[in-house]
Amino acid sequence: MTTRNTFAAAGALALALGLPGSAGANDSTAELAAGGLVLTRNAAIEMRAEDLYISAKAVRVRYRFANTSDHDVTVTVAFPMPDVTTEGVDDMISIPVESATNFLGFSTLVDGKPVAAKMEQKAIKKGVDRTAYLRGLGVPLAPHLAATNAVLDRLPKAVQDELVRLELAVPDDYDAGKGPEHHLDAAWTLKTTFYWTQTFPAGRELVVQHRYKPSVGESAGTSWGSTYFASDAAYAERRAHYCVDDAFIAAATRARRPGDISPPMTEQRIEYVLTTGANWKAPIGDFRMVIDKGDPTSLISFCGEGVRKIGPTTFEVRHANYTPARDVSVVILKRRGD
Repeated sequence: MTTRNTFAAAGALALALGLPGSAGANDSTAELAAGGLVLTRNAAIEMRAEDLYISAKAVRVRYRFANTSDHDVTVTVAFPMPDVTTEGVDDMISIPVESATNFLGFSTLVDGKPVAAKMEQKAIKKGVDRTAYLRGLGVPLAPHLAATNAVLDRLPKAVQDELVRLELAVPDDYDAGKGPEHHLDAAWTLKTTFYWTQTFPAGRELVVQHRYKPSVGESAGTSWGSTYFASDAAYAERRAHYCVDDAFIAAATRARRPGDISPPMTEQRIEYVLTTGANWKAPIGDFRMVIDKGDPTSLISFCGEGVRKIGPTTFEVRHANYTPARDVSVVILKRRGD
């Protein structure tokens, strides 16, 4: 599902197998950065291992937590969904699941058993919590869904005017051949968190797994390997963001056909918030990350130390006693069939 808005994260070291960057403008949807679980800080709980898999189709994480104390410890475990912000009719964001609540299709297992997580949602505008106000009007909190805008359109004019005054809605007036039409588009930030209470038994490990569909930014074309991108003001910043090296740029450039200004490739972008793994009692004992580019002919660039190719489409990063310092940013160039 594609809807409106924007969000981002960061990256870390080098991979020399491919590279993309940012492409065009109005043919592009923006990605949302999600990450892993967040626990209430507790000196007794450490993360013994994290096994992370990232692709354009799925994100899977398997943790081994250990309670090193001599008594059971109960804490709140949370999965913060990425913020969804809409500000106008031209916003375009990638939402993988058409849902007002679980728009990443998030699910969790603890020791192999499904967890029934609770959910908290808030609608925020310019730092002000407008949740109760919108609910009082019967307006859904999901600003990215057409159903929300349909409810806004049915409100009395005085209420619509107040929503516009509060900048919670943006007028969208046009004539599509049937005469002038007046509509409103939602304009606020939706904050969603799934959470549950978890007991970590004394002196033993607990395996926690979760998975979801990532929000993948996509562009119909790409600027990487083009005749013009190197002179763009954002070029150096984008290279650093995805740790793009010269070999990757050369590969993208070679894919460009004679007479074309850019290679015949589409672009995918994935952001993963890894730095929440630095919240534990100790560094992550055994950290493993696998990133999958999906197609052997695709080019990929992301940041990581000691990257190894372990399959036709997969790359592995491993660290012992690891404290993440930066988040993960991945860019993939896929060859078009035209």
